[in-house]
Amino acid sequence: MERKKGATKTPRLLSSAGAKRILMYLAIILLALSILWLFQQVAWFFKPVQQFFSIIGGPVILAGVFYYLLNPVVDWLERGRFHVRRTWSIIGLFIIVGALLIWGVVSVIPVIQTQIGGLIHNWPRYWQNVLNSTTSLWQDPNLKWLRHLLDQYDTQLNKSLSGVVKNTAGNTIGGLGSVVSSVTTWLVALVTFPFILWYMLLEGRKLPRAAARLLPERLQDSFLTVLKEINDQVANYIRGQLTVAFFVALMFYVGYLIIGLKFALTLGIVAGLLNLIPYLGSFLAMVPAVVVGVFTSPWMLVEVLIVFAIEQTIEGRVISPLILGQSLKIHPVTIIIVLLAAGKIFGVLGVIFGVPGYAILKVIGTHCYHYWREHARWYQAEPTSPAAQAPQPENKQD
Repeated sequence: MERKKGATKTPRLLSSAGAKRILMYLAIILLALSILWLFQQVAWFFKPVQQFFSIIGGPVILAGVFYYLLNPVVDWLERGRFHVRRTWSIIGLFIIVGALLIWGVVSVIPVIQTQIGGLIHNWPRYWQNVLNSTTSLWQDPNLKWLRHLLDQYDTQLNKSLSGVVKNTAGNTIGGLGSVVSSVTTWLVALVTFPFILWYMLLEGRKLPRAAARLLPERLQDSFLTVLKEINDQVANYIRGQLTVAFFVALMFYVGYLIIGLKFALTLGIVAGLLNLIPYLGSFLAMVPAVVVGVFTSPWMLVEVLIVFAIEQTIEGRVISPLILGQSLKIHPVTIIIVLLAAGKIFGVLGVIFGVPGYAILKVIGTHCYHYWREHARWYQAEPTSPAAQAPQPENKQD
């Protein structure tokens, strides 16, 4: 029976088929939440797995970072005009990197140790200068509320320190065991990651194909495409961030040397390391430099701010656009939200690896969404009836 002309059409979501589809999706969501709840109840069962990944996580992360830094050089030596065998190029790079690390340990670390020792030694004098310069400011009646608030924090801090002192004797053995365990973990990571890096550089290209063979043949091409996009995102991020961090450390070090700021090398290295945190790292790097500048003299503070302004201009207009560009294609507000959330959940590692982790999830989620959109009925065109598709006869007047 044909639908009458002008009759209202029931929306697809309100039809019986749409209601069944919604109920099916709700059941899937409920089932997924139930599975997560069951996993939480048997978390003790997965504790050995967590310990296993905590042990191998450090070496694998270190090997991955060095892989993305060294693999382009190995590929260039192998495929370029030199045609160096991959094994020999890897051995040569290992020797060069090892020599640079030994040179850094021998030359840079003693200087950093001396500067940190000088900063600790001069800290009481710096702090006394600050107190002397702010005595008149603290006597202002308008700041009474701030003095009261700081007194409360000071009292709470003293109570906390007293509790720590009381519990120190009972926790000494456990604390020593924790320190020994941490040192052992780092030593194991430093010893094992070169071996992991060797096999990643030598046979890393075969891994995607080997993993794709575990899937049905119809899914292998899509799986390789997703892996390639993930690899490109992570590679661009790691290489770009480390390169920018190196130039930031160099610019700050040279700038601090020019203005004669104390502890220039240590502050430059700190600035480079903190710059690994996107957007927020540069401003965090200014905190120790501003503190040292304030302790030295008001004019030194002005010079520190000038160095910061010059560095930000060069980094924002020259270095970052050339090296990073728009490789991740993530909005700055999204990056800040990811940093705050990942830092709250995972700590320092979350701040460092939160953005590349989000980039990986974004690639996977984008492909899953496109796959679902191609196969979901919600996005398919409404089928038309054969009567509507048939050409209507023309009204011919006699």
